[in-house]
Amino acid sequence: MNFLKYILVLCPFLVFSQINEIESDTTTIEYLIIEGDSVPRQSINLDEVILLHRLKFGDKKERIRYLILRRKTLKVYPYAKMAAERLDSMNTRLSSLKRDSQKRRYTKKIQKYIEGEFSEELKKLTRTEGQILVKLIHRQTGTTAFDLVKELRNGWRAFWYNTTASMFDISLKRAYDPINVKEDYLIEDILQRAFQNGLLEPQPPAIKFNFYDLTDKWIYQKTPE
Repeated sequence: MNFLKYILVLCPFLVFSQINEIESDTTTIEYLIIEGDSVPRQSINLDEVILLHRLKFGDKKERIRYLILRRKTLKVYPYAKMAAERLDSMNTRLSSLKRDSQKRRYTKKIQKYIEGEFSEELKKLTRTEGQILVKLIHRQTGTTAFDLVKELRNGWRAFWYNTTASMFDISLKRAYDPINVKEDYLIEDILQRAFQNGLLEPQPPAIKFNFYDLTDKWIYQKTPE
């Protein structure tokens, strides 16, 4: 799994503490005073909550496959989230550097950090975990792992790592496609449940899709009107 270290170069609800204090003005409008915020508010903005269907399985084997996929997804999602964060911070930093020599030194420094920090952990991933990670990196960054390596290293290295990965049945070019691939929809289902249960910290995906439309297609066998 050595090739995966290079791509890392790159709350269900708003938590607040509400004081039981209501102020009324001459128009009898009630205001909420939120701890840590000196500005009275008339309402609280909450994060969107996705309503999830009840899980149903055709047989025991199907249930076991889902649980195995769940375990692997929960394991590798933090790496994909970290890749998106590293990529964002790196691009921000690179945009502030004017000389190419400065950019090369900074990129090399980040690569060495990632290699020393995460390479041993990534080596422990199984083939299927590695492929799920590749998909989730695309979900979080909007770019395939292959293109990230190509951009950050060079085209030959991207080709080489993809060829090496193919020997283990892993494609760095694999995109996250819950619209056309049912396994990817199941991964999304697992993520949404983990976000709501507090098992994973949510991070907005870089690619957009409607989870309800996906559920209608894969679970209820409905086609969009």
